[in-house]
Amino acid sequence: MIPDRLVVATTNAGKLAELRELVGEWGPVAVAGLADFPGVVLPEETSATYAENARAKAVAVMRATGLPALGDDSGLEVDALGGAPGVRSARYAASEGERNATLLAALRDTPEARRGARFVCAVVLAWGDGRIETGEGVCRGRIATAPAGRLGFGYDPLFIAEGFERTLAELGPEVKQRLSHRARAVRALGERLTGTQTLRGDTAPC
Repeated sequence: MIPDRLVVATTNAGKLAELRELVGEWGPVAVAGLADFPGVVLPEETSATYAENARAKAVAVMRATGLPALGDDSGLEVDALGGAPGVRSARYAASEGERNATLLAALRDTPEARRGARFVCAVVLAWGDGRIETGEGVCRGRIATAPAGRLGFGYDPLFIAEGFERTLAELGPEVKQRLSHRARAVRALGERLTGTQTLRGDTAPC
């Protein structure tokens, strides 16, 4: 069963836009953002896993709004950095530009063959009756040597998905909505909610 209406537990406008479109694949769901609920404050992301952080946000927003809430947490795991920045991806530095610069500096002497990475996402839907439903998604790729593209956010200008030669920020939203970690996670959750085997798009790990 899918909700008639839900609230996305994020203050990130780019993420809200992505999630609104992806949730639309489930069916006719009215998707609200936190801007529609002034005063709702998200909890700090202090947990050790993406799923725990996503759950904390979803539950907090559900309790504050009285509506089903969708929380997500995601991160970039770089092989050469032992999986860092991981769950601390959003806190790797103060701004998106600084985070990308910090990552490139950490990989300055790393050859292309060792620049493998993956985006990981967990999404959680918290219902008012206490039900919790989850989905997870992964997209593998590698880290570019310089940022490229203006059609994404976060680490998109640095991430080249497997099978492509351009970054997610160069490919644009149409391609990203097909293969990204967030798209895969939301579709996996949608399959649980609707009871379907597959929804539109690609759900296999890239």
